[in-house]
Amino acid sequence: QVNFVESGGGSVQAGASLTLSCTSSGNPASETPLSAPCMGWFRKLPGMKYKEGFAVIDGRAVTSYTDSVKGRFTISQDGAKNTLYLQMNTLTTEDTGIYYCAADRGPVGYCRTRLVNYLGMDYWGEGTQVTISS
Repeated sequence: QVNFVESGGGSVQAGASLTLSCTSSGNPASETPLSAPCMGWFRKLPGMKYKEGFAVIDGRAVTSYTDSVKGRFTISQDGAKNTLYLQMNTLTTEDTGIYYCAADRGPVGYCRTRLVNYLGMDYWGEGTQVTISS
């Protein structure tokens, strides 16, 4: 069941920027508000079995990042919380992968832990491909 739709992926050269967006799938049966206590971006890198978390934002708009993207990526939401964004700058070939947005209904206090425990996220998008060439 797809709850969100990601967009903005594509193929760019190293050093370039991309902005990903995440919106509700629009399916009333699966519609999930993006105002969950925790929203995040995750990715599945080539050859890796599992997804990895790298950016989350909680209901208080507090953001957390892994070291791999800190200073280069920014997670944000619009004021109405209809769209989740990911601004990615200074992209490298190591950023190539499938990018997913996800939501967690759990307590706000657990949001930062989702960076290392993506299985705690309740709702997911279908993913968008990001390919960085050298």
